[in-house]
Amino acid sequence: MADLAYLTATDAIALFRRGELAPVELMAAVIERAQLTEPTVNAFSDRYFEDALDQARDAGDRYARGEQRPLEGLPVAIKEEQPIAGLPWREGSLSMRDTVATQTHPVVERIMAAGGIVHARTTTPEFCCAGFTHSDLWGVTRTPWNPEYSSGGSSGGSGAALAAGSAMLATGSDIGGSIRIPASFNGVVGFKPPYGRVPGIPPFNLDHYCHDGPLARTVADCALLQNVIAGPHPMDPVSLPASAPIEVSSVDGLRVALCVNLGDYPVEPDVVAATLSAADALKQAGVHVEEIELPWTRAEIMAAAWAHYGAIFAPTIEAAAGDHELMRYTVDFVERAASAGSFFDATLIEGRIHEDLAELFQRFDALLCPTSGTPALLAGEDYVDTPLIVDGVRLDHNLEAPLTVPFNIASRCPVLSVPSGLAANRVPTGVQVVGRPYEDRTVFAVGHVVATANPWYASRSWCPPLVR
Repeated sequence: MADLAYLTATDAIALFRRGELAPVELMAAVIERAQLTEPTVNAFSDRYFEDALDQARDAGDRYARGEQRPLEGLPVAIKEEQPIAGLPWREGSLSMRDTVATQTHPVVERIMAAGGIVHARTTTPEFCCAGFTHSDLWGVTRTPWNPEYSSGGSSGGSGAALAAGSAMLATGSDIGGSIRIPASFNGVVGFKPPYGRVPGIPPFNLDHYCHDGPLARTVADCALLQNVIAGPHPMDPVSLPASAPIEVSSVDGLRVALCVNLGDYPVEPDVVAATLSAADALKQAGVHVEEIELPWTRAEIMAAAWAHYGAIFAPTIEAAAGDHELMRYTVDFVERAASAGSFFDATLIEGRIHEDLAELFQRFDALLCPTSGTPALLAGEDYVDTPLIVDGVRLDHNLEAPLTVPFNIASRCPVLSVPSGLAANRVPTGVQVVGRPYEDRTVFAVGHVVATANPWYASRSWCPPLVR
């Protein structure tokens, strides 16, 4: 049954269409895998297994009638942050444990309308404000590769579920790396779409740092889900007109810039080696790869980010929490954001980052860099009092470990995180493929080459060992 749980979504659909596999058989395998792995991984905030089995039987009938939809019968895990009307919506916080959603997120609407079956919802840190996933409400979520380490955050439950085989597709959201960090820490694929490509809900649909997007185990599966959730929505005035569906295309003639540290980000040797291997895979595929430097500093990048979070994100947390006690890392996040510099000064920094990327993209089609400078963060550690040290450098906050925040600032750039290797601590590493603004297809083409250079989920050797 574990082998069925690790089918790709595209393969499962092909088997459904040929009548060689029933959706209910796949759902049963995924549920069985979840029941085995959840005591250790803890990826789910809510389970809807019985209803999912009923929906899977209905999906089988649709295939028999030739009425299948794009995601028909596939188990899809939804990040709990994305509301579903009539169901709990707690944002990982005890302060919201009794809240029930009154609307359904456009992403979830589209997945359900396409035949995807929401069999579970996935854990987050409190109010999605950390690069790890644990909370007093749901406990600690771990990467299935090595449970001593976190699954990343804030879409940590989604990344962990995919790696554990307890979901076939999953959703995430990203305001500082929250799709890409879990993709890296769990050895899966995560896409931060360009701003406006995927519709959201107020107020964060109006925040250009914030992006809803897909996670999956393969680049093709990630494209499948992205094609379903993208496009304009009447409730989101900033959602973009429909674009051509993403397909994994050729990399012939592409030029890729390689930057291992994005200025002065510390990067551990395992991550450096895996990133260089990803670059070599591109060279072997005929891509021109050239190493470059960028004039960025973490200090400036985080100064811009904290000011931005102080204007929108932190006040939203304070309003939702009211007088309730918050997690230490949440309090730390809000206090840092509240004491940051001005929004105007932040926009000046953002402008320079955009200028540097505009110059880069005059010469190159994409940028390749690590997703995180460290393969993983310790499970259950909030790094409020304990220092976070990466390659000998003491960092000021956990969001300085990933190299993701610059591309929330450069929000119109599509970014795909794909696996690049396996570190000595048995946790995967990842690389980001950053594209020109709104050129989504390029990052999928480049990312596909990197991902398929690894013997990852296409073979049992890349699946995590059976967890304790």
